[in-house]
Amino acid sequence: PNAGKKAGADAKGLEYTKAGNFPKWYEQVIVKSEMIDFYDISGCYILRPWAFSLWEAITEFFDARIKAIGVQNCYFPMFVSEAKLNAEKEHVEGFAKECAVVTHHRLRSTTDADGKSGVEPDPGAELEEPLIVRPTSETMIWHMFGKWIQGHRDLPLKINQWANVVRWELRTRAFLRSAEFLWQEGHTAHASIEEADAMVMEILGYYR
Repeated sequence: PNAGKKAGADAKGLEYTKAGNFPKWYEQVIVKSEMIDFYDISGCYILRPWAFSLWEAITEFFDARIKAIGVQNCYFPMFVSEAKLNAEKEHVEGFAKECAVVTHHRLRSTTDADGKSGVEPDPGAELEEPLIVRPTSETMIWHMFGKWIQGHRDLPLKINQWANVVRWELRTRAFLRSAEFLWQEGHTAHASIEEADAMVMEILGYYR
């Protein structure tokens, strides 16, 4: 476990070298630079102001550009029903094992043998249908597109969502692969494939 560790910390307080132990070096860099702090849930990280300012810069840059081409922001619920996901089995199959599931809507107070109080899921509050914390909102959005688009006059439809999603990764690393992360997802519908392709290339240019 000490591979790559220096005999003493360097001038920046780093105990590991990038070449000797990249994971430990990376972890120390983002913590000592006050970008990230750890949480008591594995894979979930606290974005400190310095880190969140990077996200703000990204959102400001991207949001202005998509609005200029007619994209409107909206927001969809963070919970997805099993029925919605099952309707898109092929789409969800790739990350089905990473989905977090809510089974109860209430907690109850408890007291252990030592008299310490706590909480636990209330057996009487089990949901009839479990809810999935969104790994993506595509199934919800596609469903609503089917409702909102009734004819060619409703096209093009261009929406974007700034949100958080949860994918319960087994191996996590801050900024690169975490259980919960911030993102945007844009969805558009067009009258022709040419118009849709042009939209894709426009957005890819913004990403670059």
